[in-house]
Amino acid sequence: MFIGRERELASLNEFYEKDGIGMTVIYGRRRIGKSTLITEFVKDKKTIFYTATKVGKNRNLELFSRQVVDLFMPGVENISFNTIEAVFDFIDKNIKDDKLVLVIDELPYWAEKDDALLSVLQKYIDTIWNDKNLKIILCGSALSFMEKKVLSEKSPLFGRRDSQIKLEAFNYLDAAEFVPNYSNEDKAICYGITGGVARYLAMIDPQKSIDENIVRLFFRTDGYLYDETRNLLTQEFSDISIVNNIVEQIASGENTLNIIAGKIGEKEQTVLYSLDKLINVGLVEKKRCITDEKNKKKTQYVLKDYMFKFWYEFIPKATSVIEIGQGEVYYTKVVKPALHSFMGTVFEDMCRYYTLKQGIEGAYGCFITSVGSWWGIESITDKNGSVRAQSTDIDVVAISEIDKKAVIGECKFKNEKIDKGVYETLIRRGKLITAKYKVSKYIFFSLSGYTDWFKSLSDNDVLLLTVDSLYEKSKL
Repeated sequence: MFIGRERELASLNEFYEKDGIGMTVIYGRRRIGKSTLITEFVKDKKTIFYTATKVGKNRNLELFSRQVVDLFMPGVENISFNTIEAVFDFIDKNIKDDKLVLVIDELPYWAEKDDALLSVLQKYIDTIWNDKNLKIILCGSALSFMEKKVLSEKSPLFGRRDSQIKLEAFNYLDAAEFVPNYSNEDKAICYGITGGVARYLAMIDPQKSIDENIVRLFFRTDGYLYDETRNLLTQEFSDISIVNNIVEQIASGENTLNIIAGKIGEKEQTVLYSLDKLINVGLVEKKRCITDEKNKKKTQYVLKDYMFKFWYEFIPKATSVIEIGQGEVYYTKVVKPALHSFMGTVFEDMCRYYTLKQGIEGAYGCFITSVGSWWGIESITDKNGSVRAQSTDIDVVAISEIDKKAVIGECKFKNEKIDKGVYETLIRRGKLITAKYKVSKYIFFSLSGYTDWFKSLSDNDVLLLTVDSLYEKSKL
């Protein structure tokens, strides 16, 4: 069953409906669902669908040629082409008046070994094919290659594309469609352990409980996700030892360059090089303080893929237990009690998405244009009157640049109710950003609800939400 991606399919259908030559680019990290999206789009269309592999220029040409011949002359063998131009000429002679979709998936595998491929493609789009009803889809997982070699102004194909789609992980609402009968708490956990990555979500059996799925996928030696992080890093990096150490540090909460470098005993420049590569393949992202985004000192490196965070937090310590077949016992005794703690940062991400979506729809009396988090230093006055400085943060900060207003929030995915102290802390921290923005709403997000103290609170600027609130359909 194909789930979600309505906007992307609508974009592709709009691209297809226009007559004439056309090109679109689809890119995104591995496992994100690019090939599945394209397969769904072309299922009722005349298509050449070729997936390149790491077999070199000549072998890719041979395999691509076979796909082309199979479409136009099914059953005919012993036709070979010595050049890519010869294959493209063959397409030109046989396409006639048909509308044809030409897909080259994992384009970087081929183009990296064939310097002329993109230039030849550009020549045929501009000249030979310019009067044909041909729709070209170029797809790849190597983000840096797709952005620099295909989309940038230095690319031979610059100016030829009609559109591009950078495919991202599913948001928590779309991810919930994979497990429609789960409770909202379990839907959130499902999103957390998969990071919204399409391939991982597709592995979830909605007929089994979230606990059964986690054990089957992570805590058995034959589980799909048991070795997934190593597999992915091996595919992307020639020497994974430094990369593995960096990801391990980020997963444990170390998120600044100097601390990561110090922890793994490498030079900052070496670590920065690997961090850039991790960003390029979509596993790590730079996070900036939302009210101070130009301040490079306020930059944090965080894992973009929550599955990686879950894996690094729990699997390495459990390897011996899993390999003797006792992974389920480990999950029950060690992991399950820590799930809510793991979900803390995931829940914050969900709450930020919810706040932005609601803010765009006008729920807070101002037009929200961006959302993030804030961190910095606050001065605390002790009972004896002494003042001390301490690090602090605000989980959700949504900004309206138009109205110069902010909506701030605190998120708790815990088996305990939010109390008066949490409320007072957020109100106090809100004053740290009032120099730039007027705080118009204070939102609390709680898994377990609120103490009775809140019943006496009458403040229209305070919103008390639960996990269920995040899954309610918008009334706006």
